[in-house]
Amino acid sequence: MIRRIVTVILAVSLLALPVTAASPVFQDVLDTPALESPLAIKNLLNGVAVAGKRLICVGQRGHILYSDDRGKKWTQANVPVSSDLLAVSFPSPLQGWAVGHDGVVLHSSDGGSSWIKQFDGRAAAQVMASYHKGWKNCSSCHDRIETPKGTPQGSEGALMADLKSFTEQGPDKPFLDVWFENDTTGFIVGAFNLIFRTVDGGKTWEPWFDRTENSKRLHLYAIRPVGQDLYISGEQGLVLKLDRKTGRFLDQKTPYNGSFFGITGKAGFVVAFGLRGNVFRSTNGGVSWQKVETGVQAGLTGGTITGDGKVVLVSQNGDVLVSSDDAASFKEIKMKQSIFATSVAAIDNDTLLIAGLRGVLVQPLAPASGIVR
Repeated sequence: MIRRIVTVILAVSLLALPVTAASPVFQDVLDTPALESPLAIKNLLNGVAVAGKRLICVGQRGHILYSDDRGKKWTQANVPVSSDLLAVSFPSPLQGWAVGHDGVVLHSSDGGSSWIKQFDGRAAAQVMASYHKGWKNCSSCHDRIETPKGTPQGSEGALMADLKSFTEQGPDKPFLDVWFENDTTGFIVGAFNLIFRTVDGGKTWEPWFDRTENSKRLHLYAIRPVGQDLYISGEQGLVLKLDRKTGRFLDQKTPYNGSFFGITGKAGFVVAFGLRGNVFRSTNGGVSWQKVETGVQAGLTGGTITGDGKVVLVSQNGDVLVSSDDAASFKEIKMKQSIFATSVAAIDNDTLLIAGLRGVLVQPLAPASGIVR
């Protein structure tokens, strides 16, 4: 809707100008390649990934950069859009995907050196519209839908109303995270319960909005594997876990009502983290959760597991928390240089790749001046 309003305003303004005046031309960010900038590595970066020996980060205005020398030198990649990018996933050294605003999905087959657009909000709207049409004529499909209590009988329900609204409003909703199991199978998740799955490397995408126990259509912030399970974290304490038998993401009740910006873990435990330094841990596959005190008040925005099993969380204030006991407790590490972090990845057992407000840092995990707590 915002995109449509902006377009109308520009069109009216152009009609009002004299014929001889130089008329500005509206350029959709989905059709405008990212501009090359020497400052790209110093500006807001939102997502990081390790692809073999290559480091990759994505950020605002379609900027994607990569480094082959552990972050000493960064090269800006060719990107066909200038939409803000929020997350990136590389299941193998060559194949990777990045997602962001305007429903954009980018794919690289050369380790992040160049990218093509595979999907965007316009295509997503068409897919959803086609799915909506087929859904209305499919009686068995209705059994998969969880509609909020109080939905009037005989109506399409709140979910179908949301679906119609999505197709009418256009490509103004972001994908917030992406995860690929391998070079062909992956998920993208985003605002208002947006979720799609591909099994052909992103050539086609199938909506999974009717396969989540998320009747409030809460935002889906992150999707990550933990052991053999796959979890999604979101608004209002939402944690979903994939039931592979039914192909549905089932709600795992948590005792927290704030947003979980991320989720991580390994076999034996899972941790969800988010607003005001809140961390909750489960050791029974999401059946029950216990709060873990962190001593941090800032939002925790990124998490990762190092090669030797340490859990690392970072915050928007630059805090770095490390756990060596499977997230039962955390200690804050004072680093030589801090960054207002948006995401983190482990390069190896003792080195972190952290993205944030002012670029990206490669940080040794060893504390510069000891443990703060």
